[in-house]
Amino acid sequence: MTAATLTIDLNAVKENWRSLDAMSAPEVETAAVVKANGYGLDAAKVAIALAHTGAASFFVAVAEEGVKVRNALGGQAKIYVFSGHMNGDTSLLKSHGLIPLLNSAEQFSHHVKQLPDHTFGIQLDSGMNRLGMEAQEFADIRPRLMEGNPQLIISHLACADEPPHPQNQEQLINFGRMTEGLDVRRSLAATGGTLMGQNYHFDLCRPGVGLYGGLPFSGARQVVRLSIPTIQVRRVEAAETVGYSATWTAQRTSKIVTLAAGYADGLIRAMGAGAQVWAGDIPCPVVGRVSMDLLTVDVTDLDEVPESFDILGPHQTVDQLAEAAGTIGYEILTSLGGRYERVYIGH
Repeated sequence: MTAATLTIDLNAVKENWRSLDAMSAPEVETAAVVKANGYGLDAAKVAIALAHTGAASFFVAVAEEGVKVRNALGGQAKIYVFSGHMNGDTSLLKSHGLIPLLNSAEQFSHHVKQLPDHTFGIQLDSGMNRLGMEAQEFADIRPRLMEGNPQLIISHLACADEPPHPQNQEQLINFGRMTEGLDVRRSLAATGGTLMGQNYHFDLCRPGVGLYGGLPFSGARQVVRLSIPTIQVRRVEAAETVGYSATWTAQRTSKIVTLAAGYADGLIRAMGAGAQVWAGDIPCPVVGRVSMDLLTVDVTDLDEVPESFDILGPHQTVDQLAEAAGTIGYEILTSLGGRYERVYIGH
């Protein structure tokens, strides 16, 4: 088999959810963010596994994602849509029981006209300046919003991966002020906010990347393992080059393997020579440019060349690989390509 194998450990996802759930008080609900197709790992499979573990509320980016999750879970779960009520979403929200998180006065007016009796939530901008109603906008329509009996009010922290950052405290204060006196469930914490403690937990925490083994949840179990098959082994003489643009030159007679994955599979071209793969417990450097379908790796010091190498797994996390590429673990996860043979552990 030429395709690389991506092994996804749903038992690890469930254990990460339990660990994050244990960080908040029993009365605080722990939901799950399964947007971007479950961070690239299959939203339906992830949602089913987490529902079996105890998650009852799920968050997606757009209504179409919510449909997939609803079809997987059936009618009991609450599924919130971060983008709110967009033009063209009305039938999806209604037929699949999705809860839009309204982001503006305009969205509220649209929602009331299109689905006057349909459940909704509210998203506030507490300082990130990305999505949500700002303080004055919210204050202007607050009485009308409350008449509609919203299910949840949320906001999002911009700097939760840096706990000492002063904006975290500023946003906490802003969110508290904007929602003071309201008898509505509130949510501010994603993974980073969950880790920062009870002041940020309110009524519901909604971890995302931490479920999938990513930072800032350093205690997470690793969820993915990516093993790439060896296609060819060749001898390269000293002073010969490898790959596009001849960016790597052999300093000695070398043994180079070509592996069956590249940037078309989500192995970002920018990682180049900063990355490594693993032959069992032995690291081997990627050399030359990452190309569309192929990687080249220096295995000169290996006694025996294995049939495949791990680029993600027990020795290299998504965040470590991301560092080599100058990006973040989120991008590595959500870029994992469609050509991989996907194997799931647990359910």
